[in-house]
Amino acid sequence: MARRVSMPAADDLFRPTSDAAAAEPAPGQRPRRVRAVADDAEPAGPRKPSGRVRHDEKMTVYVTSDELLDIEHARLTLRREHGLAVDRGRLVREALALVLADLEAQGADSALVRRLLDE
Repeated sequence: MARRVSMPAADDLFRPTSDAAAAEPAPGQRPRRVRAVADDAEPAGPRKPSGRVRHDEKMTVYVTSDELLDIEHARLTLRREHGLAVDRGRLVREALALVLADLEAQGADSALVRRLLDE
């Protein structure tokens, strides 16, 4: 007898992780997983990282072994020299917030645009 493996549907894979975000669908209809964001929801001032909160979204990023070693080295340097115990995720979120704030403030003159144009 052959065994069939039950695989999750795309809606199951890309669902919000909190129950509050899920709405009850009509019978026979799949739930919508789209969240609208109003323009006035954007806070004024510089962009800030999310810090130590429960994150509902996930993104996978592949890095080289050298990049991973650089991240680990930075994490250990922050701990050793500055007394900051941060994990890799927090370090990446902080760096991302810095780059995005620079892009927002400087536009075409930002370090991100310059580096991407140099590739």
